[in-house]
Amino acid sequence: MKKDIPIKKVEGVAIAILPREDDNGEIDESMWNVYILNTNPSALTGVLINSRGYGEVDGEEKKTTVLRHFFEEIGPLRATLIEPIQSDVFELANEYWVSYKLDGHMYDKKYVFVKGSIDKMNFTNIPYIEKMGVMIK
Repeated sequence: MKKDIPIKKVEGVAIAILPREDDNGEIDESMWNVYILNTNPSALTGVLINSRGYGEVDGEEKKTTVLRHFFEEIGPLRATLIEPIQSDVFELANEYWVSYKLDGHMYDKKYVFVKGSIDKMNFTNIPYIEKMGVMIK
């Protein structure tokens, strides 16, 4: 039965983390924003995102609370804010497990920002937001 379920590759969906800017355009290093990007020409529906942080800090295991976000629909060719994130948790791996439906098929993918990867040296231009941040496709 499991062999009868088609497994389709996730394409056109990314997670991006960008530093917040205040009203004057100044970057706030302590708080960042996490976005889901849909670069597909069709909307994503029934989008469920689980986020969590985990890892070791100073020889001690650390975990954050698991947060769950649900979006009825994320339109085509757009970025949608998932959650704010504090820079304190960049010492951990930050995982975003995304499940959604597109064109009648279910998809899911785990995006993991490993410890130290959310850094200015890894910045790229984020589509639809037109600002610099870290992105995983």
